[in-house]
Amino acid sequence: MIKVSPSVLASDFSCLSEEIKKIDNAGGDYIHLDVMDGVFVPNITFGAPVIKSLRKHSTSVFDVHLMIVDPKRYIKDFVDAGADIITFHYESCDNHDEVIDLIHSFGKKASMSIKPNTSAEVLRPFIDKLEMVLIMTVEPGYGGQKFIDKTLDSIKAVREMITETGKDIELEVDGGIYAENVHLPINAGADVIVAGSAFFKSDDPEKTIKALRGL
Repeated sequence: MIKVSPSVLASDFSCLSEEIKKIDNAGGDYIHLDVMDGVFVPNITFGAPVIKSLRKHSTSVFDVHLMIVDPKRYIKDFVDAGADIITFHYESCDNHDEVIDLIHSFGKKASMSIKPNTSAEVLRPFIDKLEMVLIMTVEPGYGGQKFIDKTLDSIKAVREMITETGKDIELEVDGGIYAENVHLPINAGADVIVAGSAFFKSDDPEKTIKALRGL
């Protein structure tokens, strides 16, 4: 079944605890937490202390997406804050194996992400070590952008890589995804859908979750 990971980036930051409960109540599978440092991407969101404060309000999987430079420095902080899956960007560092190994050393799932203009081939040397791959279908940094169609090629390419490994590796997509176009990444091979605006601007979040699963 397709999983849905609503992105807190599109929520009302003045009542975050209530917003993540909305995800749980609507049947969301994961809670997607976008961490931006204002360096790797041109925006700043929140860090480990905010995630730690939210951890006590939900038992759902915390799907933490690090859009920060030199992520290895902060892995322990996000583990301690309650992250279950930690995604870092291929473009953010040159010590990829070290970051993956560090995430695993804490018993957490490791995920690597690429931007829309980065070739999916860069993931091939690491795919066997990952529990998830995240394909950005917009330029990272801001919510509410339009889905970039050419990223479907990357989704298809990574799905083939995953199939070749024979392992249970999730393929997540993030950016510009709504009920109206979710069939595109799903048909290309995605099995985890990140949605921010589509979920938090919905009048019926539970119905939106079902729609994002392609139901």
